[in-house]
Amino acid sequence: MARFMKGKSNSRRRKKPRVVEQAKCRYCREKIEAVDYKDIPGLLKLTTSQGKVFSRKRSGNCAKHQRSAIKAIKRARFMAMLPYIG
Repeated sequence: MARFMKGKSNSRRRKKPRVVEQAKCRYCREKIEAVDYKDIPGLLKLTTSQGKVFSRKRSGNCAKHQRSAIKAIKRARFMAMLPYIG
C-alpha cells in the first residue's frame, strides 16, 4: 500500500546537477606520448589472465592511449614478449 503525505507533493523533485570530475588516464598523468611495447609489466595490467585486452572503461585509458596500448600489445605478442593466450 502506498502512503501519502498530507500537503506534500511527491511528484518530480528537482535534483542538483552533480559535477563528476573525470580521472585522467595513467599515461596522460605521466605525460607519456605513446605506450611502449617493451613495457611488459605495464602491458600485463591492461590484459586479463586469458590474454584479452581490457576495455577503455575498465582500464581507465583515454581513446588515444587505448589505441596506442592495443598496438603495443599486438607488437609485444608478435615479438613473443607477451602470450596470445594466458
